[in-house]
Formats: sequence, C-alpha cells, structure tokens
Amino acid sequence: ELCQFVSVKDPVKISLVKLNNKNEKTRHITLFYYIQPTLGVSEKATVQHITTSQDKDTGIGIIKNSFNTDFSKKITFVDCSERERSFTGDKLEFIGLEGSLEKPEAIFREMLSGTTGAGLDPCAAMQINITLNPGEEKDIVFLFGQVNSMEQVMDVTSKYRDVNNAKEELNKAKKIWETRLGVIQVKTPDDSMNIMLNHWLLYQVIACRLLSRSGFYQSGGAFGFRDQLQDAMALIYTWPDFIKKQILLHSSRQFVEGDVQHWWHAEIGKGIRTRYSDDLLWLPYVTADYIITTEDWSILDIETSYIEDEILPEEHDERYGVPRVSERKGSLYEHCIKAIDRALNLGEHGIPLMGSGDWNDGMNKVGNKGKGESIWLGWFLCNILENFIPICRKVDDEGRAEYYKNNVDKIIQSIEKNAWDGSWYLRAYFDDGNPLGSTQNMECKIDSIAQSWSAISGFGDVNRTKEALKAVQNYLIDKEEGIIKLFTPPFDDGDLHPGYIKGYVPGVRENGGQYTHAAVWVILAFAKMGDGDKAHQLFQMINPINHSRTHIETSRYKTEPYVMAADVYAIPPNTGRGGWSWYTGAAGWMYRVGIEHILGIKKRGDKILIDPCIPSGWTEYSVIYKYGNSHYHLNFKNLNRVNSGIKKITVDDKQIKNNLLYLKDDGKEHVVIVEM
Repeated sequence: ELCQFVSVKDPVKISLVKLNNKNEKTRHITLFYYIQPTLGVSEKATVQHITTSQDKDTGIGIIKNSFNTDFSKKITFVDCSERERSFTGDKLEFIGLEGSLEKPEAIFREMLSGTTGAGLDPCAAMQINITLNPGEEKDIVFLFGQVNSMEQVMDVTSKYRDVNNAKEELNKAKKIWETRLGVIQVKTPDDSMNIMLNHWLLYQVIACRLLSRSGFYQSGGAFGFRDQLQDAMALIYTWPDFIKKQILLHSSRQFVEGDVQHWWHAEIGKGIRTRYSDDLLWLPYVTADYIITTEDWSILDIETSYIEDEILPEEHDERYGVPRVSERKGSLYEHCIKAIDRALNLGEHGIPLMGSGDWNDGMNKVGNKGKGESIWLGWFLCNILENFIPICRKVDDEGRAEYYKNNVDKIIQSIEKNAWDGSWYLRAYFDDGNPLGSTQNMECKIDSIAQSWSAISGFGDVNRTKEALKAVQNYLIDKEEGIIKLFTPPFDDGDLHPGYIKGYVPGVRENGGQYTHAAVWVILAFAKMGDGDKAHQLFQMINPINHSRTHIETSRYKTEPYVMAADVYAIPPNTGRGGWSWYTGAAGWMYRVGIEHILGIKKRGDKILIDPCIPSGWTEYSVIYKYGNSHYHLNFKNLNRVNSGIKKITVDDKQIKNNLLYLKDDGKEHVVIVEM
C-alpha cells in the first residue's frame, strides 16, 4: 500500500509504504524512489545547471540549481527511513541507454553507484532492499522536499524518517482536511451534488487553487490578481481569515496609479503590469463580499503598501518586471476606491473601456487602442458600485456614495440604450466602434457573460434579461452534450480580430467551448431570476460526476470526475472532452452557487439568511452547519413544490422572523425546520 501526503507545516512530501508478505516464503523486495528534477521553468533550460550530491553521514540525496536567481539558495532533498540505501544522481545510469521508466536498467543491478555531481543528466534515485519473512509487515517512509539550508534538511528528515512521526503527521493532515471541509454538509435528492458540495469543490479550491496554485495543465505557482481573490471567496464558511489575508495580500500588489499586477510570483514580486480592465476591480468586489458575509468592517482600516514601476507606454499592452515596494501606504478602503475610480473610465457609448482584455484575456485586441468598451464590465462595475455605496456611507464618505450612485444610473442607461441587440445584450464594442456579440457578427453572435451578468448584477431590464437568458438556452446550452458554451459561433476565419483567442481551435477553451467559469455564472443567473428548476438542471448537467457515469461517458470526458474542468470541448470529434482540470476558478463559484443560491445558506456575520431557490421536484433536503462547537440541523420541507419562498422557520420549536437564523456557539445541537 502507498499513501502520499504533504506535511501540515513542513515543506515535504511523505510517501508511506506498507509491505505485507502474505506468502509462505521469505521475500526479497527492492524499492526505488526516483525524481527527475527541473528546478526552473523547463528541463532543457536547467539541466546543465543542476548538481547532485549525497550527504556522507546520513545518505540524504541533495539536488541544487544555484543558477536559478529566484531560488538559488533552495536545497531539494530525498531521504528514506531505511538506513541502508544506495543512490545515484545520474539519469543515464538509472534508466540506461536502451531502458525507460517502465523498465530502467537499474533494476537489474544489485545497487546504485553513488555517482553525483555536475555535468550529468540529473536525477535523484534512491534504492533500498527489504527482506520480509512469511506474514511479516513493514512500513517504510520516503521523503521529498525543499528547504533553505542544510540545517533545515536535517531537521525535516530526522523528524519524518521516523515511521511513527510520519503516521502522526498523516493523522494531522486528515484532521486538518476534516476541519476545513466539514463545516457544511448537505443531503439533497441529488447525490452527485452532495458529493461535490460536501468535499470535492472546496478541496479543489484549497489544495489546488490557493495552496499550490498549480495543476497538471499549468505548473506555475504564481498569484493571479483576479484568480486567487475569487477562489478565496469559497472559504467564507470554513476559513474566513484566509479570505482576509488574501484580500490584504492582493491590495499590496496595486500600483500607486490604481492598476495592479495581472499575476506575480511571491518570492521577489516578479510579474506583469497590463491594461486588463477587470483585474483591479476584483479587489473591491471581494472586499465588499467579505464585509457582507462576515460584517467585519475593521478590514477597511488596515493599511498595506503600494508598488511602483514605470507607467506602460501607450503602444505597450503589458510589461514583465519586478516593481518596487512603495513607501506610500493606504488603507484597504483607499486601495478599493483607487481601483474603482480608475475603472470609471467610460467610452463614447457611456460603457466602461475594455482595455487589453476584461475577464476574457483572449479578447486582448478588442479595446487595446483605448476606445473599445465592455458590456460585461459595465454590469460587473455597477454591481461593485452598488455594494460599495453603503461602505462609503459607513465611513462617512457620502459625496463618493452619491457619485457612485450617479455612475450606476448613467452606465445602466447607456447599456440599455446602446448594447441591446434585439434579443440579447452585446458583448463589447471594438476600438473602431463595431459591435461584438451581435447578430451582425458571423462569429461570436452571442456571448453568455453579457447575458448572465445582467441577471447577476440585478441591473438588467427584467424583461430583456429574461429574453437574453432564453437566448442563452437556445444558442449556448447543449443538453445533449451536457455543456454550456461561452459563445457561438467560435472565431475561425472570419473578419473579426478580437485577439489571441482566435488562435485557439474553434470550439476549444475560450473560443466557443464550455469555459466552465462562465457556465457557472449562467447557473447563478437563473437562480437569481428565481428559476430553481433550470439552475439545478444546469448544475447537474455540468457536474463532472455526471459526465463519467458510464464507460462511454468516461472515455469521452477523459478528465477526473471529482473536480471541475476549466473547459469542455464543443466540436467533433472531441465534443464533450474535458480539459485543463483542477486549475480553474469554476470550482469556487460552483460551491458558492450551490450552497448559497440553490440551497439558500447565506452567511451574514453571526447569522444565516435562509433564501433557497431549488427545483420544485424536491420535497425535502437537509443541511448541517457547524458553528464553533454547535451544530445546526436545517431540515427543509417543500410540500408545496415551489422554487422559492419561506412560509415558516422554527428553531428548536420557536418561530423566527425575517428568515434570519441567529447562530450561537453554545456547544448544543439545534434543530431548524424550514417550511417552503
């Protein structure tokens, strides 16, 4: 048996191997632990700089790349709980001239040679030999990690090469995950929904998006300004302190002019400055969401630094570099206001300028000349302004609150006047004034996010929004294939030149495939409009479990059935095939939409606002909410088979008002009955 996990605190991957000889004969087993290091961006670029060695006293294998300027002092190590071992740092020795990882030549030799140093095709291979008598069982630990000094190497390895310590650390890791993932547990008539909401969505957000910031399709480790802010929002019930930390971290990556780094690496702050128009706005969006859900107003007063660098020249859309940390600091409120005010830059149609891309990075040529406008950005910005008006009033900034209110009215009027295309909303205007997302276009006639955010923001004309969502159903929702396309038709050989998105194969990723992040926004839009049947139907439809129920479905979908995939292809012969799994912002949004906007559990400080929008076919469902040492058992009864609306709520047999459940950390079990 092999169990692999990461220490709760120490930077080490632990492989716990259990061998059990169930034969009647003594067995002689050889185990190899093999690492092929990169220690940089690509193996070809770093192979000549990597050196290996073996500590004489302990036998620990060491790997270094002193030429990597960002990580020159890092020491990578491999170790084992068995004292007797052999080692090599030579990949050629381990694999052989005619061998492979499936059949390396080293397995036909008694031991590894101990060859290490520079100038090799590097690896770290450790071999141990085990003898097991009949019925004997043995535990073995292999360690792989990276630290800043040999002293740390010795501390970490001496601790975890002890099998008992490794097992104890495994129990700690399990307990941590139980705590992080167990705050809310749901039981609905939809088993696939239960599985994702009770475990996998939050696990994907925390393990992949927030802690590692890396996945199979994207091994980066960088912070995306918009990305990790959105991801953190999913932790509002289980880890709100993490959201607070994330907000403050991102505020410190804002330039004094108000724009932000599109992404950066934490070690020295290296990243890119761009003209993307939405990045900076996610700071006030997530800040407002945090305040609404936690009622922690104190966060607004916390000061963080700005960063400084040369302003982008007019002809440049982005620049990669290392900005300086400014001596100037500002409160979080100031950071947010600076972002909003910079974004309040409207074009000739009275709609916010798109810059070198909004949420869809691939549309980087729509407005990079400074005149193109984004209808989606208009809805998004108005949503932020609406949420920040009470924040401005809370800090006695009444003049700004009024200014924001006037801008909301102005932008909404402009969108309704200039962006309605007859049956849906336009996506954008190009720099030259031509529309995008219009019946006039041969490609990208309709884009989902301009429609979904008319509902999510709450500012779209009700009748138009209903018509726009009907168009989404007609043109973008493919029930047979189980996908929700971002837009249609995809860009191919037409006259439009929206940017690098056109370089994608038609029907793949952002170019007309299902871009799942936006697909979840469509679900949210229907829930916001009170259509619980449609919201749940679409939630169920894009749930990866429901793409993997049969061998035929699995062979078509091809990606993991327990995590969200960033995109699903929409063209033959690969229609329905998932791609870019794990590393997607769809997971966090899917969790919030399921918990809050379908099941109706909305956190408001020490209260829960109960506001479900469920399928009418559900007659009951339940939610267990852990609040400190208390457990609230919420039982929903829907005998009238409605989508929404609360008839009566009782807590421990006492009726409450306003659909607000006040929470107490009294260590007791509380029974909540919700009659719809």
